[in-house]
Amino acid sequence: MNKVKIYSTPSCHFCHMAKDFFKEKGVEFEDFDVAQDLEKRKEMVEKSGQMGVPVIIINDQLIVGFNRPRIVDILGIKE
Repeated sequence: MNKVKIYSTPSCHFCHMAKDFFKEKGVEFEDFDVAQDLEKRKEMVEKSGQMGVPVIIINDQLIVGFNRPRIVDILGIKE
């Protein structure tokens, strides 16, 4: 089972695209709203070195942005 976390904000178009993709593919994920959760925002910056969202972590592999090909590859799912 893949462990997926996404650090996002409500106004981020690419965050919505990533979450919709995970839902479409049946991938469970934890979503952290870094616009509201200051601790998770700090955690995201420490892990990624930046404030841009989404930051996606799949099985300890960090992806900045909605990099669909890389997500598909890491998850090992068919398109």
